[in-house]
Amino acid sequence: MRFLRAIFFLAVLVIVGVLGYNYWSGLGWTLRAPSVPKDFDAGAAQQRGAELTKEAARQAGEAATKLEGAVSEGTLTAKIKSKMALDDYVKARTINVDTSGTVVTLTGLVESTAERERAVRLARETAGVTRVVDKLEVKKP
Repeated sequence: MRFLRAIFFLAVLVIVGVLGYNYWSGLGWTLRAPSVPKDFDAGAAQQRGAELTKEAARQAGEAATKLEGAVSEGTLTAKIKSKMALDDYVKARTINVDTSGTVVTLTGLVESTAERERAVRLARETAGVTRVVDKLEVKKP
């Protein structure tokens, strides 16, 4: 037990000594503020910081716009697929719905022209859709 106490005391003594030396010599961790170079231009640094902030804000705005577009496209696709899945006349798993902006493209294979027309109508009636591109194919009998 004495041995451990002695090692602990020596470790504390060494740490206090190193910190004291660094404090008085200014070579390590100190409580003094760091010195500023003589050729430092605070105005130029402030201007550069403002430019970087504006650029970061612009890029963040662009990213938010892209994200909003992707979310709205995904929302439109999900709405249309849900409508088709709940419809008794349309087999949603055979129809692919792709959304680009507010334009929806339907591709896939359907059983009849009635199913094709119903799928296109469901897509057109969805809020937010401006145009539907019909690339559905009717199965040959």
